[in-house]
Amino acid sequence: MMDATADMNTIAQNVTATESLLDWALKTQQSGQPAFETSRIMAERIGAHRRGDVCEVIFWAPELQEHRVSEGDIFIEVLDLEGDVNLLRSRQELSFRRTLVPVARIDAWCMAAIDGMRAGTRDSIGSFYSLVWRDSENNWSRIFDPLSASLPFGPFAPAEFYDVEAMQAARTDKAYYANLPEGETHKFGPVSSILQIHVPTATASMSIAGLTRHYNTLAERVRQGAELEPADRIFLGYDAVQLLPVEPTTVYEAGPEFWTETESTDDRLVVDIRRPDTTNWGYDVVISGMAAINPSLLESDRPDELLDLVAALHNFPERPKKLIFDVVYGHSDNQGLRALSHHYFAGPNMYGQNMNYRNPVVRAIMLEMQRRKVNYGADGVRVDGAQDFKWWDADAQVLRHDDDYLQEMADIVQDVAGRKYRPWFIFEDGRPWPDEDWELSSDYRAVIENQRDEDVFQWGPLTFAHNTPFLYTFWLTKFWRIQEILRNGSNWISGCANHDTLRRGTQINPKLNVNTRLGDTKMEILDKAYDHPAVQMLTYAAFPGVPMDFLNAMARASWGFIRNQDDKYGVKIVAEEAVSLNWQVDAYTYSEPGNFRRLKALGFDDREGLKRFFVVLPALVEASDYDLDVMSTLLNDVDPPLEGPTPYDSALLKSVARAWMDDMHDYCNVSNYLDRLGDAHTDYMLNLREFRAARPWLRNNYGPQDVFDYATPIKGTVAFRSLRHGPDGEQVFAIAHLEGKPLDEIDPTTLPIPGLEGGGWQVALRTPTIGSDYLGGPISLHDSMAVLYTRKLT
Repeated sequence: MMDATADMNTIAQNVTATESLLDWALKTQQSGQPAFETSRIMAERIGAHRRGDVCEVIFWAPELQEHRVSEGDIFIEVLDLEGDVNLLRSRQELSFRRTLVPVARIDAWCMAAIDGMRAGTRDSIGSFYSLVWRDSENNWSRIFDPLSASLPFGPFAPAEFYDVEAMQAARTDKAYYANLPEGETHKFGPVSSILQIHVPTATASMSIAGLTRHYNTLAERVRQGAELEPADRIFLGYDAVQLLPVEPTTVYEAGPEFWTETESTDDRLVVDIRRPDTTNWGYDVVISGMAAINPSLLESDRPDELLDLVAALHNFPERPKKLIFDVVYGHSDNQGLRALSHHYFAGPNMYGQNMNYRNPVVRAIMLEMQRRKVNYGADGVRVDGAQDFKWWDADAQVLRHDDDYLQEMADIVQDVAGRKYRPWFIFEDGRPWPDEDWELSSDYRAVIENQRDEDVFQWGPLTFAHNTPFLYTFWLTKFWRIQEILRNGSNWISGCANHDTLRRGTQINPKLNVNTRLGDTKMEILDKAYDHPAVQMLTYAAFPGVPMDFLNAMARASWGFIRNQDDKYGVKIVAEEAVSLNWQVDAYTYSEPGNFRRLKALGFDDREGLKRFFVVLPALVEASDYDLDVMSTLLNDVDPPLEGPTPYDSALLKSVARAWMDDMHDYCNVSNYLDRLGDAHTDYMLNLREFRAARPWLRNNYGPQDVFDYATPIKGTVAFRSLRHGPDGEQVFAIAHLEGKPLDEIDPTTLPIPGLEGGGWQVALRTPTIGSDYLGGPISLHDSMAVLYTRKLT
């Protein structure tokens, strides 16, 4: 329980400070600078900011001009909690003292300096605020702060006034920043490897605070020299952690709402509060509130939790870990229309809404969102869907990519702990996506070639799209893309496993030519395909660029399309995802008591019953043109009757869909799989990452002496060979058997590869199925085996 009622001061406009704020805004607007430059200056002060004992609040609200709302009908609504409060309860009725503070206004800008507002901290709850206005019928409307720092009740509720400066002043990783140069802007560059993490499935706690505790526990084990376990190793050896988006996402389309007002008077507001509990991959954003943290990921509802995680990574012993934020600014879900005015949007797209980047204020606000979020201390930024940043050139009558905006993103200077820096930038850009031939025609270099910064990175082809390693002949048929990696991959992110790989049920066709050599079951095949020891040898010892692994893949856990908010299309999405049951769930795992408890409660007692339902469901989606009523009628007439709840109607179908999403979310949690991890394989993978970290030159493109090829004649075997030359005279040679028949009794270091001759090779690493007694010489390589050799030329 946090302090929320102490010092209930009188809330009132500070007239002198408001006049000063208004004067500043007027001078800024009339400074003679371009509209975008003045908008950037204004955007830095949008929202609620503490200035001594006063809270300055600024909103951009062009919709008030459209509605011809008079200044006398516009207020900053300040809400202060009354009584004992515990924000961590799942549901409660809260009473707020309500104060309406008059504003000063210049065109679309509304502002006030307010006395008495309470700033939230780690230990206390602050005042909540929004901009409100009334029409001629005395109806009230609310406008949310798109740049809020704290949103305990989600993006469709008033924001909390938060003391960000005090939070920053208390950060515990200041020594990390003290190592950066003083008096200049430092530029962070690439790391040796990245671990991509989805916070809700990373630990049993399903929270940012839980992930922080996990890293602090690992740090202590490392400090004490404890013997590492498989569950430790999958988190170690990486120089950076990339979090899937931690911004607020969509809410339940059909409710319940997290904020429901039940009683309202001039001085009091009573609200039915539900603690946000959505599960989402993180990419269904509404744009508003992107500078805050998704409250569903917070244990304490305090944004300090994210700062704690940053500090845990930066303070990690021996080699600090950097943090990369994954941000989604290229589009908004349609729910964004509820949170922001239409001025923010440029029309619909396949995801929801395009953002109106050509509006100078919107452009400035979006960049300010980024600056505030990255100021938590992120060392890098990964930009989702950079190909979505587009605008219509009316003169040329063509759609253009807004590469200037991408450059502006990369140019933002962060100010943390007394040091200024620019983060390392990674762009996911598959242009000409969404053209039908984008997988073939994309060169994955558009942003790299258009940015001034030489350290700008993009997702490479094997990471972005060409990632079906569970199919026969995959690696050989993609050799043309591999050749591109060798020539151009120094500024690419490499590796196949990520949140968006073809493990998603919607993109895995069980009729494809699946490589059954990888395992006896489809579950084993996927586990091996995305954590393949021989492929990992190539990724870390042969390919240029920066390798990235996905935690769920490294833990051999499941993952998939996770989103439980969709009411309209939820059943259709689950029908498409139903094939995941074949790939990721067998009869035994379904039967385990903790798994799929919601579906079992609905009557799907075993996997076979659910499988039969999922065989019928996709066919009915197509046959009925996704008419839930027709689908329900047909489901009820299936003979013999289906297992599960009966009789079906549209509401019950939606309940089944929601149960699948929530059960799969729990099923994918990495903590469920840790006791199954192998000691030898996790040790091998950790050693591979350390090998890469010790040789930063492996990030470079292939030089004229370097060799990458495959054994010919093939004769049913795919075996890649790589020879690389370091600047200090070290050579690294790897041979990896990816699939097919064995290579019998070969001595890899005597193969006719230019530069390999001369002897002196030492075995540096070998895949776990090769015994530790192998120290060189002839060997028979079977599927998934690989050996890494090194030597130093004098």
